[in-house]
Amino acid sequence: MKKIVIALYIVVIAVMAVATIVEKYQGTSYVADHYYGSWWFSLLWALLTIAGIAYFLGRKVRRLSTLTLHLSFVIILLGALLTHLTAEKGIIYLRTGQGTDRYMTADMQLHPLPFAVRLDRFEVTYHEGTTAAADYASTITMDDGTHQEQATVSMNNIVSFHGVRLYQSSFDEDMQGSILAMNSDPWGIPVTYLGYALLFLSLVWMLLDPKGTYRRLLRSPLLKRSMMVLALLHLTSYLSPLHATPRVLPQETAEKFGQLFMVYNDRVCPVQTYAIDFTKKLYGKRSYQDYTAEQVLTGFVFFHDDWLNEPVIKVKGGELKERLNMPDYASMNYFFGKNGYILGPYVQEYYQGQQQESFHKQVAKMDEKLMLVLELHKGSPLKLLPYQDKGITKWYAPTDNLPDSMNEEHRKYIRDVFTLLNGEIQAGNYERANAFIDKMAAYQKTFGGSSLPTPTQVKAERIYNKVAFATILFMVCLTMGILSFVLLVLNKTRHTFLAQRVILLLVFLALSSGLILRWIITGTIPMSNGYETMLFLAWSIMLLALIVCRWFSIMLTFGFLLSGFFLLVSHISQMDPQITHLMPVLNSPLLTLHVSVIMMSFAFLAFTCVCGITALMMRQKAEELKLLSQLFLFPALTTLGIGIFIGAIWANVSWGTYWSWDPKETWALITFMIYAVGVHEQSLSFLRKPQYYHLYMTLAFLTILMTYFGVNYFLGGMHSYA
Repeated sequence: MKKIVIALYIVVIAVMAVATIVEKYQGTSYVADHYYGSWWFSLLWALLTIAGIAYFLGRKVRRLSTLTLHLSFVIILLGALLTHLTAEKGIIYLRTGQGTDRYMTADMQLHPLPFAVRLDRFEVTYHEGTTAAADYASTITMDDGTHQEQATVSMNNIVSFHGVRLYQSSFDEDMQGSILAMNSDPWGIPVTYLGYALLFLSLVWMLLDPKGTYRRLLRSPLLKRSMMVLALLHLTSYLSPLHATPRVLPQETAEKFGQLFMVYNDRVCPVQTYAIDFTKKLYGKRSYQDYTAEQVLTGFVFFHDDWLNEPVIKVKGGELKERLNMPDYASMNYFFGKNGYILGPYVQEYYQGQQQESFHKQVAKMDEKLMLVLELHKGSPLKLLPYQDKGITKWYAPTDNLPDSMNEEHRKYIRDVFTLLNGEIQAGNYERANAFIDKMAAYQKTFGGSSLPTPTQVKAERIYNKVAFATILFMVCLTMGILSFVLLVLNKTRHTFLAQRVILLLVFLALSSGLILRWIITGTIPMSNGYETMLFLAWSIMLLALIVCRWFSIMLTFGFLLSGFFLLVSHISQMDPQITHLMPVLNSPLLTLHVSVIMMSFAFLAFTCVCGITALMMRQKAEELKLLSQLFLFPALTTLGIGIFIGAIWANVSWGTYWSWDPKETWALITFMIYAVGVHEQSLSFLRKPQYYHLYMTLAFLTILMTYFGVNYFLGGMHSYA
């Protein structure tokens, strides 16, 4: 029976993994019909459940915590089956003032609702002064024939009526129509939630049970024995080549300009933020030679011709650089020679469909850099001038089309302000230019209204802009990790333990400060995208290392290396560190719980991977490292299970279904199932051998990489923003 369970377990995991890849190429509807919604997929789960129950009963397990844990999975699967068999789902299409008593299913069939629903009003609310949506809301009236009830459906705010739950799904471009998702699942949801609740309690009980495996591990005498860890290679930065100096604004004037506000990434922020991002995208660093980011930006604005010859555009190594024999750094004029735009033919080929070839992808990325400069020369990104009309604040660039309702005084100011400022700058009258910029700041304060960030937010953002937290801290952590490893080899950790702990504490406080600043700037906890979750994962690892190092000094080495690695990933990967408003669906307190608990689990599992790699290279320490790995594995499974449970609740509130087989959800489940194998050494004898256990745990970490990076950058899905 055990072999049957193992075979079915592997097949189920393999099918789910294959389905996520098939979905990328065949689409969500295809896998929903041919995989997740098929009879054979349900049969696979049913066979696995029946075989698992039979094997479990055959082993005559009596420990209550183990019984309730496995029972919770059976209840969850039963709930999923009830949802599959009995739930009703569809969409309701409404126009303002019109009603309906029907909904449409995925197969385009109409079915009756137990009541009529009418759309009274649909509106989109925006973050003040921007076009970034803060919420979508439909005011509806529901009528069952005996009484009427009016309610508002919005993101993360559902409405229930006669057992039918309504969710805001989409809307018409003319803002006169709304699409609501409906879900009626009276049996599946309560049963599944019961299973999740039992799972939550059982996972916590697994850690607290005095007779359980985890408490027995904590009492092991092996905890007092020493261990070692691997080091990561330290990366070095490159030196910038020297070049003739272009004209720039004095630093004081450029800084004043950077203190003005503008709309960037659909939020009102200091120009300094845009200047830093502009410089980083072109040059790869936050400054250029001896010039600040504000000087680079204003150089392109006011001394455009000078900066066209400046080699400020970084050319990364690759097929593009080799094929066109390009330098490490090039100027704008380099790309526009006598024969025109040298990338032009290749850009055209890219947009004609040659998008899989690495050369054309590199061409497209370089073209995006050049377009930044060209757009800036047109003035379109410089939305620095606010105007209030009927209580609504909008920000304009001098080259924007201005509304007919704008009075002539404001129209003339917006049109002429940069021309007048440029005249003072070209004449070298920087005192008058400074005064002119001060008047622009006063204009923004007068007409920007509530769209302007608070003084606290401005101060926080300017501090955040001055400190490259991820860059500095990853270098400190990796350097300290290597040094800590050397001291470990030389058996000098006892003399340096306090110093290492203090340094890690200081790094932890610095990273905490960076996260707090992002929190102040946005007003929401910084866990909404890949960059922020990488920072939080590094923060979690530091916190765990600081707590556990009292008993395991090697955790300081682990903490430096792992946190340094994740900070390095956030620094050099494709993740976007820019600060933006949250999408409306993400503006939920459940997001904070879901992401933070999942990231804590990933931090624990990262430690099991490091233990595995270390043990494979230092076999004499394999047994001790296995114990340490298991001490991380049990709480990792607990936090991962709880995180998935919270995510299911969030999904049910936001999308109307607690499980939709999104690639991220599926891979999170695969990760949980694969790591759950690691705690079953009583049934799987190969796990009792330390080397096999460590090999398995090391390979298991590939599922973490797939869940986090593979889904985000390859598979996509609803979770691809994270």
